[in-house]
Amino acid sequence: MSRRVQPLKQVFFSAAVLLFLAITAVAQLPTTISISDPSGEIADLLRRGRQLELERRWSEALMHYEDAVRLHPQETSLRERFDTVRLHFDLHRRYADMSFRSSLKELSTERALNLYGQVLLKIEAHYVELPCWKALVEHGAASLAVALEEPDFIEQNVPLAKRLEIESFRDEVRRLLAARNIAGRADARAVVAEIARLAEERLDVAPTAVIMEFLCGATNALDPYSTYLTPAQLTEVYAQIEGNFVGLGVELKAQNGRLMIVRIIPGSPAAEEGVQAGEQILAVDGQSTGALSTEQAANLLQGPEGSVVRLTLAAPGRPAHEVRIRRRVVEVPSIEKADLLDPLLGVAYLRLSCFQKTTARDLDIVLWKLHHQGMKSLIIDLRGNPGGLLIAAVEAADRFISRGIIVATRGRNPQEDFTYYAHEQGKWQMPLVVLIDQNSASAAEIFAGAIRDHHRGAIVGTRSFGKGSVQGIFPLDVAEAGLRLTTARFYSPNGKPFSQVGVEPDVVVRAAAKPLNGSLPDEGADLVLETARRIAGQQAQSLQARSSF
Repeated sequence: MSRRVQPLKQVFFSAAVLLFLAITAVAQLPTTISISDPSGEIADLLRRGRQLELERRWSEALMHYEDAVRLHPQETSLRERFDTVRLHFDLHRRYADMSFRSSLKELSTERALNLYGQVLLKIEAHYVELPCWKALVEHGAASLAVALEEPDFIEQNVPLAKRLEIESFRDEVRRLLAARNIAGRADARAVVAEIARLAEERLDVAPTAVIMEFLCGATNALDPYSTYLTPAQLTEVYAQIEGNFVGLGVELKAQNGRLMIVRIIPGSPAAEEGVQAGEQILAVDGQSTGALSTEQAANLLQGPEGSVVRLTLAAPGRPAHEVRIRRRVVEVPSIEKADLLDPLLGVAYLRLSCFQKTTARDLDIVLWKLHHQGMKSLIIDLRGNPGGLLIAAVEAADRFISRGIIVATRGRNPQEDFTYYAHEQGKWQMPLVVLIDQNSASAAEIFAGAIRDHHRGAIVGTRSFGKGSVQGIFPLDVAEAGLRLTTARFYSPNGKPFSQVGVEPDVVVRAAAKPLNGSLPDEGADLVLETARRIAGQQAQSLQARSSF
């Protein structure tokens, strides 16, 4: 007996995929790239990206093109490379995921087709825009075409004797799709079933592997935030929502071909063993990470609670050393740092790193603590905050806004239309300064936008990212997997959209040195924080002067 699970409303980012772009059906890496300005910045960006592609460093290439498109949103050549690299990145990530590989073995052809049909039904019922069925199938074919040139897919699915026939099979698929009218879900399912049978006949590829490429290609084509979630990824999403997981407490990033630790979660096993942000992981349990992707290395770091992993670490200027870390439940704090910056004036600071189930509770605890320490004004640091739960952002903003709209959501389905209002009781009335940057996104923008529109505080920093869509998490009956689907777009209290617009600060300050590991940043090196501190001090003095009359 199945149980209906209501979709969770989220505004989470997909890992390393941040821009609202359509995925073009580009299947192969070109041998040459057409550059419109051979001596300009676009040419340099394309050359650097091409080098990362040739080295098959898909994670780094994706981040490179992501940043490039943000700088040059109208440059078609950069968008095309972003789209193509995303196809490779997503496939590589799937095949590094043991839960996905297991599902390929366990799913029969019929169950895989049922899973594909269920995903299409969710898209038809809940996606923010009406789908074009032919385009979804074509994007699935593009995903399959990329798979048929990727070693991860070929080595697992295509027998050696059949690999010379791959190109003729791809041509056959292109001709088949060109001749077909695909007007609905039933047509899409029938065509994918036919191509899966054709792949089995021509290449001896298991039909399930082909169907899953069409499924993932269809979901990824919708937008960068909609995607198929493998069983492991679905578990990870729920862990993000709850704010805890079993692991070491490190955040990884591929950088210059090396595996870097970019963040240590405070209080985690890694933090307790003295692991530091900026260190490189050279080996995991004796296995070198030199040839591993970020996803493959992350899989090695995973394990059951209580198990021990050996990491070989190195950092510039320090010899390599080994640490042993025991995996356990890691509680991810939504507030990483809270303290008084200026006890004399009562200027308080808190860094809000994400929005999750515990955020409102954590915020209440911290605010009362700062209040008892003499808080008169408050700096809320949202720099680098990628978002999280929409309702958590609403609850956080409701702590500071007395009445009126906090955010509104609008979707194609009327059930996605909500307007969230502030409650009138129990507000914190101290002056606010909110820090944002280009990586403040999603739920962070909901919070900052509400503070801005209600003139509740000063916004300082640089324009935020500009992600204005809401995702729902839909568990799927087949394969214990899930679907993250964009269901609505959200708007500020004044009715302004966030997508590709973001939140403009009241005071623009461009500076680096945002805190990376939860520590309080050095005010002397952080111009944004120093500016906010000055504004907050003036607010506190003004409030003190008014209260003295």
